[in-house]
Order: sequence, then C-alpha cells, then structure tokens
Amino acid sequence: MDNVEDLRGDLLDAVAKAEDLEALDAIRVSALGKKGRITGLMKGLGGMDPEARKAAGQALNAVKDEVAQALDARKADLAAQALEARLVTERVDVTLPSPGETSGAIHPITQTWEEVVAIFAQMGFLVAEGPEIEDDFHNFTALNFPPGHPAREMHDTFFLPTREDGTRHVLRTHTSPVQIRTMVKEKPPIRILAPGRTYRCDSDMTHTPMFHQFEGLVIDKTTHFGHLKGCLQEFMEAYFEVKNLPVRFRPSFFPFTEPSAEMDIGCSRKGGELKIGAGGDWLEILGCGMVHPNVLKACGLDPEEYQGFAFGMGLERIAMLKYGIPDLRTFFDSDLRWLRHYGFAALDLPTVHGGLSR
Repeated sequence: MDNVEDLRGDLLDAVAKAEDLEALDAIRVSALGKKGRITGLMKGLGGMDPEARKAAGQALNAVKDEVAQALDARKADLAAQALEARLVTERVDVTLPSPGETSGAIHPITQTWEEVVAIFAQMGFLVAEGPEIEDDFHNFTALNFPPGHPAREMHDTFFLPTREDGTRHVLRTHTSPVQIRTMVKEKPPIRILAPGRTYRCDSDMTHTPMFHQFEGLVIDKTTHFGHLKGCLQEFMEAYFEVKNLPVRFRPSFFPFTEPSAEMDIGCSRKGGELKIGAGGDWLEILGCGMVHPNVLKACGLDPEEYQGFAFGMGLERIAMLKYGIPDLRTFFDSDLRWLRHYGFAALDLPTVHGGLSR
C-alpha cells in the first residue's frame, strides 16, 4: 500500500494549487472517485489481517475526510473568485446613455404636471407643496368642514390610527391644505399652484385610491370672479392648444368657496369620438369659486379686507382627455408597453411658446 502520509500530502498540495473549479473537480475524481487513489486503497483493505486492516482503515478515513474538507474549502474560495471576476466583467456604468432601442420615456403624469406648471408660471403662479399626511384642521376644519358637517362625507377618507391625544390624521383628500398652510404662513398678495398626490378610498375605471390634483389660489384685495374666469379660460386654451375654446360656468357647491361653480369646456362627440373645441356639446372639467370668508378667517385673514379665488382639477383626467387615454388605472400598471406608447421623450420639455404637446 502506498504511504498514506505521502498520499495525503500529494492530494492536499494538488487541491491548494487548483486554479479553477474544473481542475478541482478533476482532483476530486482522481482521489475519491470510483477509480480514485483513496478509493482503490480502501478496496485493498479486505486482503489484510484484522489488526492491520483496522489501522490502515482509520488512517485512510482520516485522509479521506481531510481531503474532502480541503476540496469543499477550495471550492468555496474558487466560487467566490469566479463570482468576483464575473461582477467585474459584467459591471454596468449607469451614467452612460442608454441605447436607442432601450431608451426610457417620460410618464404622461410627469409631462402633464410640467405642462400645467409651465402655463401657470407664465401667469405669475408659484408652486407650493405640503405634507401628504394631514391633520383634521388643515384637511377639513379650516376649509369650512366643521365637525359633523355632511360635506365631510363627500370625501372617502383614509384615516390613520388614533394618536395619544385622541386625534386622527388622514391621507390628504385634496391639495387644499396647501392653500391653508400658505395663507397661514404668508401675507397677501398670494398666487400659488399646489400640485400633488391625494388619496380617497375609491377605485374603478375613472377613480383610483391615489391620484394627482393641482389647485390654484389667488388672494389679494381686488380679485373678483371675472379674474377667475379669465385665468381658467387662458389655461384651458393653452393646455388643450385650442383657440377660442368655448367655456361656461354653472352654479355649484363647495364648502370652501362662495359662490362656487363648475367649469365646462366645449366639445364634440360626433361618431363616438370626443374632440375638445367648438362642437355643440359640453364637458365638465373642474370646480372653482371665490374663497369662502370662513376660510379666510380660519387662516387669520380679514374677509372685509381680502378676497380671492380658488380652483382645482385632476391631473390624470386632463391627461386622459388630451392624450386619448381611456382607463385611469393604466397610469399605475407599470406596463412598459403602455409607457412606450403614451410616454414622452426625455428632452421633450413643455413650454408655452415652444408647444406643450408632441
């Protein structure tokens, strides 16, 4: 029988020098396979006397275990080295421009957001933001929704758990709290646009639990309803890129405005196709009105000195109308095919003078 210690030394040295997993597996087969050196010696134990067989068997088992452990350890080292080499060769520089066939697209919501901001910026509106988790005062009470007021039921609200002081915060149901925070913080004149995410417990083809709104607010000493109508008319004509767009205002009710109105724009539905512009039909587009005196009082403003107007509409709704998107839910499906179809080029930035749409 070969010298067991020499065999042990040869095998451990070969394992340590193995340069890759393939070479290591060849060493394993040559040592422990059916025709391996250790296996061959184990088969020869049967021809020995009992005492010699016992001693040789113990020695061979010890070598077998030690070689197997060395193989496992070397295999783990080589696997880690192979992974490191693969990571180096497959590294991607994310700062490089993507190939044309895999280039990204701007989501219609982002594009519409930028379009709206671009139009109102030319009218002197500043963008204002606020928290999406609101307290009862900013989301309801300051907007003339007193506790128990039935108008609160108009909003399917997501309520957060009750706090230690007994109050409950909500996911804001509109961006109107941004108006409240602005009036409390700043002195008139105020002219802001408040875009952002809002939340209501509703879901169907035209409603989602999370959606985007933008609201406008103007507060000063001389603003009147005629200014509101002119502002919205100018916005609609710029956004839909339709000159002399027919508009009308119908009386309505909102707790935070008085008088309140719904604004309709002209359209045509001939042949089952909706087309914005003169056409003998009307489409409801937004709600608006003069800021209610109670709202001004809640914000520390004297309604005998200040007045103003406010308006609001859904970002998804006007995007659907302009770009022919039939189902609101598809905005949030994360479908790349949909985004490639309705999306915008990264450098297709909207400007009023350069044109808003493609």
